[in-house]
Amino acid sequence: MVQNWILVIQDSLSALWEQVLTFLPSLIGAILVLIIGLIVAAILERISERIIYYLRIDSALKKLGAHTYMERANINLNTGHFIGKFVYWFVVIAFVLAASDILGFFALSSFLGAVLLYIPNVIIAALILLAALVAANFVRRLVVSAINSAKLHHADGIGTLAWWVIFVFGFLAALQQLGIAETIITAIISGFVAMLALAGGLAFGLGGRDHAKKFIDDLGKGMK
Repeated sequence: MVQNWILVIQDSLSALWEQVLTFLPSLIGAILVLIIGLIVAAILERISERIIYYLRIDSALKKLGAHTYMERANINLNTGHFIGKFVYWFVVIAFVLAASDILGFFALSSFLGAVLLYIPNVIIAALILLAALVAANFVRRLVVSAINSAKLHHADGIGTLAWWVIFVFGFLAALQQLGIAETIITAIISGFVAMLALAGGLAFGLGGRDHAKKFIDDLGKGMK
């Protein structure tokens, strides 16, 4: 009986030791991949920051007025730091994915692969928001200048309304790019367009009936 127990324990320890010896090369390989990944990520982060610095993207964004909204959110405008950190973590996640494949952690590999595939959507959404801010600022200045040149009233109010319309559409487009509540966003946009069409129809039908009749009569005379 005792000999049987000893044999069972020996067999178990031998099997465990064989598994450790089999797993050890994979573990060493995964650790080496992670170390190389951290080094490569740090180098690429530094290179990205210097490239953004020499391109003077921050200066261009400040001229477009994007830094104002960053300061309101207590965020310093530092595009190089942002891009550098993004590159760093992208490379780190890619090497962690490779290490998990070496170790056979396929569930983790699947999750990290989905994260890497989703990252481009985040970049595009951020670019959409940035473009919306720049376009909104430009259109607001254009509208205010045009209304002031025509010596009309409420230039600032109309300019602010134009700013919000462009920004809201950009924000909704960014959310749609991220795949967040696409059905709700589509319903909101459809409802907003329908509201504008209904409001315009009512305003034209109730308040502009006489003007519409005169316009049609003049158009008919011109065609004759």
